[in-house]
Amino acid sequence: MPREIERLLDLQPGQTYADCTAGRGGHASIIGSRVQPGGTVILNDADEGNLAAASEHVRVSCPGVRVHAVHGNFAILPRTMEGSGLAADGMLADFGFSSTQIEDASRGFSFMRDGPLDMRFDTSRGIPASELVNTAPERELARWLREYGEEPAAGRIAQAIVQARRASPIQTTAQLAEVVRATVGRRPGSTVDPATKSFQALRIVVNDEIGSVEALLFQVARAARALSGKPAGGGAGGASGVGSGGLWLAKGARIAVLTFHSLEDRPVKTLFADICQQGLATDLARGGITASEEEIRANPRARSARLRAIRLNA
Repeated sequence: MPREIERLLDLQPGQTYADCTAGRGGHASIIGSRVQPGGTVILNDADEGNLAAASEHVRVSCPGVRVHAVHGNFAILPRTMEGSGLAADGMLADFGFSSTQIEDASRGFSFMRDGPLDMRFDTSRGIPASELVNTAPERELARWLREYGEEPAAGRIAQAIVQARRASPIQTTAQLAEVVRATVGRRPGSTVDPATKSFQALRIVVNDEIGSVEALLFQVARAARALSGKPAGGGAGGASGVGSGGLWLAKGARIAVLTFHSLEDRPVKTLFADICQQGLATDLARGGITASEEEIRANPRARSARLRAIRLNA
């Protein structure tokens, strides 16, 4: 929903835009054109390849902006910005993952393409999915599948994984997908691959996606309280909520978040409602915005997307 995001953020020349999940720079190039000349675009991504591509794309398409590229999990971006004296007038966090990651079999995200069972956004750190699948206790596997994949057959799938790995380690996406399909089969009337929920759950665990979302939202609330002069509510920010380089969000900052499943959307909805109720922010997209039928036809993945946005009142 690039046009809806552009409208909600409503950035002006000379302002600063932070893209917490830059991907290949699609959104950033659109918003970048709004803040030039003299504006700043901050690009963050855990995937080094995507970050490099996004940086090049924005520099070429928006020559009138300054580009800051930050490699790492978006949860630490606020502290990085504060340490650099950067404050965003508009921020986007798009929690979908890049099509280039799905299409690259070597990344291990897709059960449609056989490859190493990795699933890490940042391949320079962390534990690949194969290690978790082959070492985690059955009970833990079942909990992950149930909580993060909302998989009704979580217990049976976890048991099947443990049985399969005893015979031979599960090292590829095809091996894992076959274990899941053989366990649950295709549900009557469903066109969704039986492995979908299991792959989603493991990807979330490997990248600590929900923990990262909650950490970012905490930093949004911290900044909102600090800008309003209210106590920050404890945590690493201290009583004032101000980091060593100042706050990472500017007064009146607009914040947009694009989610693709309820596990992501739920904490966003709750946090936004909470700080709006406290009078710290104004809801710009009450109830969330969903993709149009035209966009869904062009991009079927947009069917599950929900866009929420607020403006800080300070």
